[in-house]
Order: sequence, then structure tokens, then C-alpha cells
Amino acid sequence: MWAQEGAQVDLSITRADHGEQTVVHLGGEIDVYTAPLVREKLDEQIQSGRTQLVVDLTDVTFLDSTGLGVLVGRLKLARTQGGSMRLVGTDDRVLKVFSITGLDKVFEIHPDLDSALAASEAGLSATGEGS
Repeated sequence: MWAQEGAQVDLSITRADHGEQTVVHLGGEIDVYTAPLVREKLDEQIQSGRTQLVVDLTDVTFLDSTGLGVLVGRLKLARTQGGSMRLVGTDDRVLKVFSITGLDKVFEIHPDLDSALAASEAGLSATGEGS
């Protein structure tokens, strides 16, 4: 788990590899204070070649426009590297932010991690990248 040094933040970030896919689990608040750390950790994954990302927002309690901007930017970055980024989320307040902004049409949002991983696997198989 990563935490920002010297700062009191309500954010947890963990990652786990599932074959070609990397799951980054976020918890707490993603706002103007914590978004730079989220950006840094997602960038590390993409720059190290882990471009098939699933970002699990299940435990995110708050997401502001700064956090949305980070997610949109990382989606674009992953795509330029031939990758993808799927989201997992169930919190109505967090999902509402995506629907209000129209980003629910940009992101593939899944209700649970298993369905996001299965969709990623299907995409990898279709492109031949996973075999």
C-alpha cells in the first residue's frame, strides 16, 4: 500500500497482477490532494509496460473533478500504449459523477472485479495479445 509522505490523506492504493492485467485498487477519497498520488502510481504501471489496467473504485468514497481528470488522462495514456483501462465501481455517489459528466460512455464500468477481468480477458483474446 502506498501513502503520501508527510500528508494526512484518506487514500489507499494497492495493486495485484492477474496475468497480463494489473488491478489497481483505490480506497478513500480521490480529490485535489490525493489525485497526484493516484496519477503517479497509475503512470508507474503504464510506464513499466502494465497497460491492461483495471482500476477498482469499489472502496472510493469520494471522487472530484481532479480525480476524474486523472482517470481520463491515464485512460488516454494507456490507449496510446496499446492498452486499456476498465473501472469497477458500485457506489452510487461515485457512479453519479461519471454519468453527470458523460464519462460513463467513455469508460467501461463494471459492477465487480470478476466481470472487469473477464471483459479484459475477452479483449486480450480477441486481439491475440493475451496468448
